[in-house]
Amino acid sequence: MRPPSPSGAGRWFTELARQLGPDGLALLSPPGLLYVAGKYLTAPDREIPADDIDARDPAFLKLFIDAFRTAGEGYFRWQVRGLEHLPPQGPALLVGNHNGGIVVSDSALTLVAVWDHLGPERRLYGLSHDILHSNATLRRQCARAGILRASHGGASRALRAGHMALVYPGSDYDATRSFRDRNRIELGGRKGFLKLALRERVPIVPVVSVGTHEQWVVLTRGDRLARWLRTKERLRVETFPIVLSLPWGLTSGYLPYWPLPAQTTLAFGPPIAWPDIDPEQAEDPALLQRCYDQVQAAMQLELDALARDRIPFVG
Repeated sequence: MRPPSPSGAGRWFTELARQLGPDGLALLSPPGLLYVAGKYLTAPDREIPADDIDARDPAFLKLFIDAFRTAGEGYFRWQVRGLEHLPPQGPALLVGNHNGGIVVSDSALTLVAVWDHLGPERRLYGLSHDILHSNATLRRQCARAGILRASHGGASRALRAGHMALVYPGSDYDATRSFRDRNRIELGGRKGFLKLALRERVPIVPVVSVGTHEQWVVLTRGDRLARWLRTKERLRVETFPIVLSLPWGLTSGYLPYWPLPAQTTLAFGPPIAWPDIDPEQAEDPALLQRCYDQVQAAMQLELDALARDRIPFVG
């Protein structure tokens, strides 16, 4: 795919500015995002209103889809497999391995894949960290883009309405695993996504990517440093990674960075469902562990296939 012409890029930025408005545009600038992060870090009250799933605006979302597609095809040499496993209708929970820290190209490219294969009417809602919903203006823009707070409330509403939701159970633990573990699925023992799927009686569709964790080099996840800094209480994250990234070199993994152009492949696996399990069993520890092991094994099998004979960064 050819990169957009200067005039095309200019029209894109003009339309984005129009859609966001002055307040939204200011918040999405580096100083604006720093302001939101600082406010979130210091504000004692983090009560966040319920998500509005009907605020999703396909025309607004298409602006980002077009930009993500251009980056995927022109910069990451993106490939997609297993699109036939995406359900064309009905609720489903897409469960992915998380990569790349705060640069969420894995979720961005997943949105593009679903949009291009099933059309804009097939809604996929992404779940994100509270920090994106802690500011009223930013929360409104997230709602327009179909981004919900990472909680069972909004995800349940989306699933009950017959839509799909995208979740990364490993969250920061998975997204900041070391470079040597880039081809491992590390969900961190977190089983909330399973409780959600079992209670709502929806299938899980594994979505696994390779190359997305080669956009930077994680030296250490920084578990001990995170405990010392009390990041769990302050930021709802349990890691403080030390990484090599552009343009900073050696730095914290929570600074925005320019991703390396690592070839990226995304794969959707066959749906996993448990029709014989009743919603009331969603709190059974032994049952949850069996389901967890099944999902993690399926995702690892998919990642192993993608990583086989792979040359890092090249593909």
